[in-house]
Amino acid sequence: MKICFINPPFKAEYGKFSRESRSPSIGHSGVLYYPLWLIYAAAYCRKHGFEIVFIDAPAKQLTKDQTLERIKNEAADARLFVLDTSTPSIYSDAEFALQIKQRYPSSFTLLVGTHPSAVPEETMNINAGIDGIARREFDQIVLDLAFALKNSEKLNTVRGLTYRDNKSIVHNPDAELITDLDQIPYAAEFIKEYLCVTDYVFPAAAFPVIQMFTGRGCPARCNFCVYPQTLHGHKYRLRSPEHVIGEIEYIVENFPNVKEIVFEDDTFTINKDRVATLCKMMIERGLHKKIRWLCNARVNLDYETMVQMKKAGCHLIIPGIESVDQNILNNIQKGTTVAQIENYIKDARRAGLMVHACYMVGNPGETRQTMENTLKAALRYKTDTAQFFPLIPYPGTRAYQWAMENGYINGDYQEYLREDGTLNCIIQTPELSADELVSFCSYARKKYYLRPWYIVHRMWRGLRDFEDLKRSLKAFSKLKKTLFR
Repeated sequence: MKICFINPPFKAEYGKFSRESRSPSIGHSGVLYYPLWLIYAAAYCRKHGFEIVFIDAPAKQLTKDQTLERIKNEAADARLFVLDTSTPSIYSDAEFALQIKQRYPSSFTLLVGTHPSAVPEETMNINAGIDGIARREFDQIVLDLAFALKNSEKLNTVRGLTYRDNKSIVHNPDAELITDLDQIPYAAEFIKEYLCVTDYVFPAAAFPVIQMFTGRGCPARCNFCVYPQTLHGHKYRLRSPEHVIGEIEYIVENFPNVKEIVFEDDTFTINKDRVATLCKMMIERGLHKKIRWLCNARVNLDYETMVQMKKAGCHLIIPGIESVDQNILNNIQKGTTVAQIENYIKDARRAGLMVHACYMVGNPGETRQTMENTLKAALRYKTDTAQFFPLIPYPGTRAYQWAMENGYINGDYQEYLREDGTLNCIIQTPELSADELVSFCSYARKKYYLRPWYIVHRMWRGLRDFEDLKRSLKAFSKLKKTLFR
């Protein structure tokens, strides 16, 4: 039986829509994430004997007509279509499912992702072309559904599935989260066969790059973070060190042009003993001399672990700093302190690690003054790069619940993006309007990137590291459109 996995087309006329970014959009810097969760599910089904077609429309900037033509040529006989989704694109994704259903009425159209997981009934009611939804983590759900369809079994046995039964919408009991992650095949193996690494861009990394996960779930409780609250939960489940190292070795051997690996775990450094084990294994097998890597790392990371990571080939860490106002950090359940942020920046500099700092405005307690204080701190920290975004509250998160209960959300899901696919601000609080939040972020980016220190810093780094120079020029060629607007 054939299964067709699709990352659907969306706003192709404006660029590459990064659906799996934590804030799905067409990024100012040209970012495009691999559709990793869709990749893992496809690889898992392939492992169990199903024939797979994989179409990543944004990667090739395919229009709807072009994507439908590929389906006609490659997957007209597919029994199951699995479509990735996002909040900003949900109406377009549902409409594309309807087009598939109209062309192939005997097939089953299944939506996956954060948005339908958060609001399955609402999503099913968008149109009748949606046959079902795989709620939360969906690898096993898609596989179980595929077997049920193949064997003509009743769908009420598929845990985690929402589906239509005549005119009724049925929600089966939740599926268990996968605990043995080593049973999921390497994403890199699937990427090599089905995708092209040069289609994807992660601006903080050398090009080309591969992304991978070494675990799922995040024990932190940040109220805005969508993946732990809608897909993978808060229990951090791990691949074994041997499995992770095996994939790194596979990448080194099979992708000679790939310059860097991005560990996309929500917080790669939560388990410091495991990080130490991975670093030791990378060094023992000489991988630190063959490829470099970066990761997300909370601000509670200690200096000794930073040093180990640097020795093992890590060159950059990405913290979600968000704000330097302790009251705001407490309000969003960040679980970090301003003191930790200060020490983290100093320790990273001592360890020789670059930092891409993430700042977010518009959270509970935000005022014009707290935003200014955060910007002043960002300028003082002098991290290698930084991003400034307004809070984007996604369905299924506590941030969304807070915004809805207080009447702070201005617009529907289509308002999450501007017409050109870039992020919009839909938050409007008594203290700050949406326009003020957007204007501040634009001002902060200009203030950060156009100051003399930063320009000299980038030139100095580029002279020492040619790959970093190429990365900077590539990102700036995209970012300049907004910096000089």
